[in-house]
Amino acid sequence: MSALAEALKAIGLTHTAAELDDLVALATKRRWSATQLLEHIAEAEQRERAQHSLDKRIGRSRLGTFKPLADFDWAWPTQIDRDAVEAAIQLDFLGAARNVVLIAPQGLGKTMIAQNIAHAALLAGHSALFVTAAQMLLDLGAQESARALDRRIRYYASRPLLCIDEIGYLSYDARNADLLFQVVSRRYERKSLVLTTNLAFSDWPTIFPNAACTTALIDRVVHHAEIIAIAGESYRRREAQAAKAAKAAKPSRRSKPKA
Repeated sequence: MSALAEALKAIGLTHTAAELDDLVALATKRRWSATQLLEHIAEAEQRERAQHSLDKRIGRSRLGTFKPLADFDWAWPTQIDRDAVEAAIQLDFLGAARNVVLIAPQGLGKTMIAQNIAHAALLAGHSALFVTAAQMLLDLGAQESARALDRRIRYYASRPLLCIDEIGYLSYDARNADLLFQVVSRRYERKSLVLTTNLAFSDWPTIFPNAACTTALIDRVVHHAEIIAIAGESYRRREAQAAKAAKAAKPSRRSKPKA
């Protein structure tokens, strides 16, 4: 059996090789024909390779841990287009190389929604990359040669789905604005972007003061985009207030008198 397992590994049937003893026992117990055995092997290998491919895409996506959209409290925001969010999760925008822009104050779930969109893309067989604006621009700005910089810009520009989180939390100089513009411009009408920002587009010049490309950057982002605005109070503030109230409602523990 060991020689057969090695031969199976050599031709790429690694899952079958690993499960060979159990597979032979199962085929014997169920009295499978040769065709039934081969069908089972083919189906098992396909499932294993699909899972391996998904695991690789998730690992490369930098997505990290996140809350599923099932945990999203739709009743909390004072403004949100649920249909637009659910359409984005269904990836309606990807085929047409459109963008999704989530605009909301801090703490209203825009990052959570963007992460769920990226995860849906990964499950659907696409590659995705999730990165904050600060991380991406720091990476691009650290390149020491024009060739290295172009290689990194091509890396960000070539991902089938690029999610750029937290545009607007920091201000950037003109060079960083130009770097972001290059990434967006190379993806324009070719591949989709998901962006999250806490600022309306009219306030984006405050993110990139003295940058000549800001208007052109906004134009390329919004030209083929679904703009989803979310308004309301912060979830995190609500949770903090609830935790504080719960703590205050607990009876204080009195220390036992000394004997």
